[in-house]
Amino acid sequence: MASEQTNFSEDPGRREAFSALKSSLAGRPAGPQSRIVDSTPTSIEALDRALGGGLPGSGLIALEGRSGRWSILAKTLANVTRRALAAIIDDGSLYPPGLARAGVRLDRVMIVQAATPKGIARAADILIRSRACRLVLMGAPELRAAAWMRLAAVAHRAGVLLVAISERAGAALAAAASMRLRCELERVVLHGSRGPWCTVEGYDVRASIGKDKRAASGAWARVRAIDTAMGTELRERLLAGDRPIHRERVSRAAVR
Repeated sequence: MASEQTNFSEDPGRREAFSALKSSLAGRPAGPQSRIVDSTPTSIEALDRALGGGLPGSGLIALEGRSGRWSILAKTLANVTRRALAAIIDDGSLYPPGLARAGVRLDRVMIVQAATPKGIARAADILIRSRACRLVLMGAPELRAAAWMRLAAVAHRAGVLLVAISERAGAALAAAASMRLRCELERVVLHGSRGPWCTVEGYDVRASIGKDKRAASGAWARVRAIDTAMGTELRERLLAGDRPIHRERVSRAAVR
């Protein structure tokens, strides 16, 4: 018996297999997959500067506002899917061709249909615990504070970034999130003459950090979301206060 134990301890292959088995039973991936990423760049230079490198590498964040959220997320997804998998919990409003136009690798995006709060939370929990995806996007249903806290803790331990999307985060989500990023429409970009032939080609969005455990809140960046043919003449209509413009050009939102 002692001889068998000695042979096992001296066999590197068996030691490695045993270590991997212990890790899987403990719910932790073995080897390089267990490395925690510090940040998730959005690939929007001005926004990444304001965020100190990008969105957090793991945990739960709340992305709020009525305009521009999916323009930012589409760029982030395009960056993530170059090297990893992502998942979207879809309530029926997702428009995949818009993501594809923004450069997202759709073959690396898992789309899960869920509509009820319980179904959305359960899908998020399963996706996070699987550790198959680097980024998980979901709506922000009405959940108890304990449910949001649990999702935040599981995402942090798994090294997965969970993004909850809403017009305004409720108290429970706001408390559980490590970051709150709010998008506000500032300026509309128009094409064509005034009147019935005028069309909206894009907009400027102010992305403000309302809460960030890694740094002081209050930083912001202006992002221009535009989708127009090259060489067309554009006009701008200011919506909220004339400020100096420092823009990053990104694709139009990926929802209907």
